[in-house]
Amino acid sequence: MISKLTEIPKGLENGLLGFPFCANLDSLDANIAILGIPYGLPYYPRELANDQSLTPDMLRRNAQDGAWHEPRTIKHFDWDLGGDLLHGQDIRVVDCGNVTFDLNDPKEHYRRAESAVKKIFESHTTLISIGGDHGVPIPIFRGLPKKQKITLVQIDAHLDWRDEINGEKEGYSSGIRRASEMEHIGDIFQIGLRGVGSGRQEEFESAKNYGAHLISAYEVHKFGIDSVLEKIPEGPIYLTLDADGLDPTIMPAVNAPTPGGLNWIQIREFIHGLVKKGRVLGMDLVEISPSFEGRRMTFIHAERLICNFIGATVKAGYYT
Repeated sequence: MISKLTEIPKGLENGLLGFPFCANLDSLDANIAILGIPYGLPYYPRELANDQSLTPDMLRRNAQDGAWHEPRTIKHFDWDLGGDLLHGQDIRVVDCGNVTFDLNDPKEHYRRAESAVKKIFESHTTLISIGGDHGVPIPIFRGLPKKQKITLVQIDAHLDWRDEINGEKEGYSSGIRRASEMEHIGDIFQIGLRGVGSGRQEEFESAKNYGAHLISAYEVHKFGIDSVLEKIPEGPIYLTLDADGLDPTIMPAVNAPTPGGLNWIQIREFIHGLVKKGRVLGMDLVEISPSFEGRRMTFIHAERLICNFIGATVKAGYYT
């Protein structure tokens, strides 16, 4: 019997953006829930507690409001949103802390993450998850509602279709491959692809054979965000966002920086358009490596991404 699925990070009085903590998912009463899932499943022993696992707490601690004497991010006019973050509405946002970890069984972290996100979705709450590497969305995919097919949208420089590496089938290079095997996952859109990663010709063929919509960053630059949004069907959507899907000029703190990624204008436009396209059940932001951070550029853009997602869902009438 699991006594505690999530825990409040030590030394923090408030959650991300100053929202209150709520670690008891059985009594969850919120429109939006923030959840840290720090640990992926490693390909090598040294990767168990990798750089990315530090991100949930570091992002909480490095929010821009930390330098101000008042909660500007929540209360002040936001030009990205055309108003304040919650548009003056009674929207309840909570931070559920981080999924707990079992040193005796690293896979237990995924099982607890799946249980946690199921409780969040069963409460009809929008999920915002912070990783961690790109393995951590796998338990989120498993925990998605099963009532109808869900369109999976990935922003990433890489395919993530490896079946396994060193015998591990649920690491950061296999997330979309595992999602493709789930009956409740329908169309898959992979946007921002470029450069070289762990994917080989065989992974490319597997993705094509599934029918995944593979959209390179260069197609986005040439044809625009609207052309991408037009391809995505209406209905329930889940968004998984790898920081290296964005250009390293705005997201430098990643393990695999690759030139030519989506810029800020494009990703903001995409998030607002996607939220209007269908009901986005949730999103995750993964693969930020804090040791490569400088001048807080990556954290600032990460925070802005989350704020734009929150504000866009509020403007779209998700909670009315």
